[in-house]
Amino acid sequence: VGLPTYSRAQATEQFFFVNGRSVRDKLVGHAVRQAYRDVLFHGRHPVFALFLELDPVGVDVNVHPTKHEVRFRDARRVHDFIFSALHRLLGTTRPGDAPAPAPRRPLLGDAPRGDRQGAMSLAQLVSEFEGQRPQVQDQPLAQDGDAPLGYALGQLHGVYVLSQNRDGLVVVDMHAAHERITYEKLKADYEAGALVGQRLLVPVAFDVTPREADLAETHAEALATFGLVVERSGPKSLVVRQTPRLLADTDIETLARDLLAEIAEFGGSDAIRARSHEVLSSMACHRSIRANRTLSVPEMNALLREMEATPNAGQCNHGRPTYLTQSLAEFDRLFLRGQ
Repeated sequence: VGLPTYSRAQATEQFFFVNGRSVRDKLVGHAVRQAYRDVLFHGRHPVFALFLELDPVGVDVNVHPTKHEVRFRDARRVHDFIFSALHRLLGTTRPGDAPAPAPRRPLLGDAPRGDRQGAMSLAQLVSEFEGQRPQVQDQPLAQDGDAPLGYALGQLHGVYVLSQNRDGLVVVDMHAAHERITYEKLKADYEAGALVGQRLLVPVAFDVTPREADLAETHAEALATFGLVVERSGPKSLVVRQTPRLLADTDIETLARDLLAEIAEFGGSDAIRARSHEVLSSMACHRSIRANRTLSVPEMNALLREMEATPNAGQCNHGRPTYLTQSLAEFDRLFLRGQ
C-alpha cells in the first residue's frame, strides 16, 4: 500500500485480487478509503495492490459475466479485516518505521533493493487482526545518535527545522508536524471522553450573525463535548467561557467562529459527532506553530521527539508530508564527490 503522500488524483493505481483473480469490489474500496480517512484529504486516492486469499467457499465469482466482480458470503468480516489491517499499519507508521515520504520510495515498509526481508505487508498483519501477538511493533524512541529524525541544526526562513540524523539531513515542516501532533492528542482525548476544558478567567465576547447565535445555542451540548463552552449573550452576541486546555493559548474568537462554520456545514448534532475528526482537525490547526516563529534548539528537538512518538507523523492533517530526508550519499552525488 502506498504512503499517503504518494496519492493520486484518480483511482487508477488500485489493484485488488481474490485468490489470484483480479476483481473490482465497492466494499473493498470503501474499506480502503476508511483506513486512509485520517491521512488523505481533498479527494485524493491511495495507491495499492491487495491480494486476498480465502476459502473458495466464502466467495461467489459468478455474479458478473466477465467475473470481474465477486460476492463475499461474509462481506462485513472481509470489510472489517481489510480496514483494520490497513488502519493499524498506517497508524503505526512513524519516523524510523518506514521511509520518509518521498516519491522515489513510496511504499510503506519498502526495503532497500536486494533486501525485502524488512518490508511490511498485509499478510504480516493477519495475526494482529486475529488477536494474536502483533507482527508490526511500535519502535522505541531512539537514543543518542540513532534518533530517526536526528537533532536540530537550525531553522530555514522560520518555516523548516533542519536536522542531522545518522544518514544525512532531515527537513521538517514545523506547522505541518505540530498540527499532526496536536490533532492526535485531541483525538485520543476525545475518543477517551477526556477532552479537558479550561475555564477562562476573562470570558471572550464577540458579535455574530443571528444564525450563528442560533447555531451556538442549539448545539451548545455538542460544542461542550469538544471542550468549548459557548453561551448566547444576546440576539447577535456570544461569549466563550471555556476552551479545550490544549488550545487555551489560541485565538479563542477565531476558533469559535470556525467551529460554528463547521457546524453549519455538517448539520445536526449527530452529524457533528459522526464527523468529529474533521472538527478536531480544524481545532488542531489553530494551535499549531505558525510560520516565521523562531524556535530554540531545545524546542526544535522537543518537536522532533514528539513526532517520533506520534501516530501518522509522516503527514499533516491535510495529507501533506511533514518531513523529507536527503542522505549523505545523495549529497555526495550532487556535489560529484568521489568522481
